[in-house]
Amino acid sequence: MAGMTPTAAGTGRKVSAARERLLATAGQLFYAQGIHTVGVDRLVARAKVTNATFYRHFPSKEDLAVAYLDGVDQAIRAQIDALTATDAPPGDVLRGIGASLVEQIRSPGYRGCAFLNAAAEFPSPDHPVHRAVVRHRDWFLRTVTGLFADIAGASAEHAGRHFVMLRDGAMSAGYLGDPVLAGETLLRGIEGLLRVHTAHGLDEDAVPGSDLPPAATAVPDVACSPPRA
Repeated sequence: MAGMTPTAAGTGRKVSAARERLLATAGQLFYAQGIHTVGVDRLVARAKVTNATFYRHFPSKEDLAVAYLDGVDQAIRAQIDALTATDAPPGDVLRGIGASLVEQIRSPGYRGCAFLNAAAEFPSPDHPVHRAVVRHRDWFLRTVTGLFADIAGASAEHAGRHFVMLRDGAMSAGYLGDPVLAGETLLRGIEGLLRVHTAHGLDEDAVPGSDLPPAATAVPDVACSPPRA
């Protein structure tokens, strides 16, 4: 009914318009420019609220950052819930997740994975922002692993981890390189993973992990991180 104050879904609590503006503003600025780069004064000015209003809803900028990531997490959960609600086979749900990722990678303003970006800014495992990233990734891994387990129990954990690595690589490559090629590579990788996993499920004698290649010899002096002091 017009004129009614909206409430948070399932809670009966009134939704603060100022809080929603702060979250929307944070979502735009944190994702586009980084959490550390954006100060409270800028958030307050862009959201058209006072400093007192900001701190009434969020004791610190880090609390707002956690709420921002939780909002992204909830949106992804809702998207996957919508896919599973169609009663599609688990393989098609996994393909649908891949298609959604491709759409995101190719969208204007795409700047990589919000969670990987936040983890890079907050590397300490004890920081609330880092913990929010880990919560989301743990849930996502459990979700895709469960979908693979619905196809075949054998090697479902391996397949789930492989899917997450494909996702991480595609989201980074789509930002740093050609988003079209990154998306195509992701979809091909998912199809290949589904074929291999389904074949393992048909082979009742398959031993999880038996398909791992022999250990390779490390090439010395090749690293993506600075040398240790």
